[in-house]
Amino acid sequence: MPHVPRHFLSTLDWSRADLQRILDDARALKKRPHTGDLSGKGIALVFFNPSLRTRTSFELGAHHLGMKAIVLEPGKGAWPIEFDDDGVMDGEPEEHIREVARVLSRYVDAIAVRAFPKFQDWQVDRQDKVIEAFARFATVPVINMETITHPCQELALMLALQDRLVTTDRKKFVLTWTYHPKPLNTAVANSGLVIAAKFGFDVTLLCPTKDYVLDERYMKAAERFCQDNGAKLTMSHDIESAYDGADVVYAKSWGALPFFGRWADEKPIRDAHKHFIVDEAKMNRTNNGLFSHCLPVRRGVKVTSGVLDSPRSVHIDEAENRLHVQKALMRQLIS
Repeated sequence: MPHVPRHFLSTLDWSRADLQRILDDARALKKRPHTGDLSGKGIALVFFNPSLRTRTSFELGAHHLGMKAIVLEPGKGAWPIEFDDDGVMDGEPEEHIREVARVLSRYVDAIAVRAFPKFQDWQVDRQDKVIEAFARFATVPVINMETITHPCQELALMLALQDRLVTTDRKKFVLTWTYHPKPLNTAVANSGLVIAAKFGFDVTLLCPTKDYVLDERYMKAAERFCQDNGAKLTMSHDIESAYDGADVVYAKSWGALPFFGRWADEKPIRDAHKHFIVDEAKMNRTNNGLFSHCLPVRRGVKVTSGVLDSPRSVHIDEAENRLHVQKALMRQLIS
């Protein structure tokens, strides 16, 4: 059995072959969901942010595998946690991550964490301090339920695309920015870019201006993965040429990194690009392309109902796949 990383924090450190094994297992779990093969095991699901699909799919997935899932919400049903190693803990947090991660590791067989960035300073947020601290001090596998990346969503998307396409290699994948009235996390965009490049797509990143280009860590990784697969990464601000011949259109809104913490300055730029909505006219330029979105999605803002309700839309399949891929992931890391 080849070596795989101990934690699942990002797909950057996982090979295509290792990720494919998880996808293959997830496909098998679709047919035989109740395995019970992790009976007696436990997982702590630590939520610093709200959730619908993530919490439901992880809790239910653990149940299907025979596990017990413990949901913790620091600052609500659990004590607030301190992550700063310097200084005296005389503020709101009652305990330090050093104790939290090590104690939980004595109770459960894995820890999953959901912790969004603060949207104040990208140079701080990009360090992903919360989940990195869990991984540093835990003695059991740590799973990313969304921080500045969303690797479980990546797997769910790729499973949906593989089920509809003969191959992903050299197909055209368009990751398009869309309008949203608020600046959102770049996590799904970072992840969509990386997984498409890793699985051989020719990737086009479509966004309104250079301010919306993603962090260089993910841009450089995507370029490298494309090169490894004989594919290419294209940056575009032109809607028509980006959609032309696309096999997949993946839509997401995200905040412009140079404007983190300065929403009032970004808003005029964002408001000027409402026409980036995914609609039937744009999809008609594709190669009978598939459409997807990670959810939640605002109809009539990010995408039209006509596109969402089309048989070419796989967003519901992608959402369902969260259950299957996360079960396969838990089997991989815990067993």
